[in-house]
Amino acid sequence: MEVIRIIPCLDVAKGRVVKGVNFEGLRDAGDPVELAKYYDRQGADEIVFLDITASHENRGTMVELVSKCADEVFIPLTVGGGVTSVEAARALLRAGADKVSLNTAAILNPNLISEMMNEFGSQCVVVAIDAKRDPEGNFFVYTHGGRNKTELNALSWAEEVVSRGAGELLVTSMDRDGTKEGFDLLLTRGIADRVNVPVIASGGVGSTQDFLIGALESKATGLLAASVFHYGEISVGEVKRVLVANGVATRPEP
Repeated sequence: MEVIRIIPCLDVAKGRVVKGVNFEGLRDAGDPVELAKYYDRQGADEIVFLDITASHENRGTMVELVSKCADEVFIPLTVGGGVTSVEAARALLRAGADKVSLNTAAILNPNLISEMMNEFGSQCVVVAIDAKRDPEGNFFVYTHGGRNKTELNALSWAEEVVSRGAGELLVTSMDRDGTKEGFDLLLTRGIADRVNVPVIASGGVGSTQDFLIGALESKATGLLAASVFHYGEISVGEVKRVLVANGVATRPEP
């Protein structure tokens, strides 16, 4: 079995970490630099840092904030939100990001994926897929922080972005986001079965049991959560201890 990564997600708006339900009703969850340091000490394997209003507000990601986080955190940092060019990605990588995440920009300009892959290598290119199920059970991709529906089928889009050079996928179930009902296994498995790159499952964690089910059944190698970590309901260490006790390989706690 592959080693499962436990990944806190910092959704940032106006310089603060926020969290909502189904991408709406955002409430404050703290200072991004302090939270990043806290998760690093807890033994998080990576941190995902998403500037969730950058695409909607048509501006770039906050490079200065990334630099501050990178100065304090010594685990891989993935940064996304408003990245629309190779130059913007380069600025984030120079500021200390290890990987750059594309979502809206990849849909508006799919060539950007291969341009970034050619410039930095596929290991630096993450494509985030925000997906929502329609009444017929099909998953469609949304852009601009979940505001705009596209006609892209999430499973087909996953295959396309990998063919263009994405080295990792961050798959978020908008239906499960913040609901604490567990990962959408159908969505994550459906994508993981179709691609040959690591998949991070996101959306819906409410308990350590949800992490365990995700590790055993989602086919993702990364499990991402936000609110249960931010509000102190579960610690990274607790998650790892439950996984190890059930035979799931994780990276050791510090």
